Amino acid sequence: METRAGDDTGPETAPITVRYWASARAEAGVESDDLAVSATLSLSDVVRRAAALHPDTRLPVVLEACSVLVGDQPVKSRDPDSVLVDPGQTVEFLPPFAGG
Repeated sequence: METRAGDDTGPETAPITVRYWASARAEAGVESDDLAVSATLSLSDVVRRAAALHPDTRLPVVLEACSVLVGDQPVKSRDPDSVLVDPGQTVEFLPPFAGG
C-alpha cells in the first residue's frame, strides 16, 4: 500500500518530535511536542499540526520566522511542502537571535 506525505491514517509509528527554541518555546509554553504519525509528513503539515496544539498563541507567526532543522540538516529556504519529515525524526525551530 502506497502512503503519501500527510496521510496519517493507519498504524502509528514513532512520533515526529518538534523542538522549540527561544521565542518559539515561549509561545508554545513547552520545550517540545511529539506528533503522533503513521507516515511521512511535509514540513508544512508539521508546522500546521504543531500550531494546532497551541491555539490562541502567536506560535504560527513565530514559526514562520524560524530557521528549521530536520534532523541535523538545515532546511534553509526550501519550500516547506517539498521538505519531508519521517516518523522518528526531530524538527527544530530556531527563531532569529539578536547579537552575534
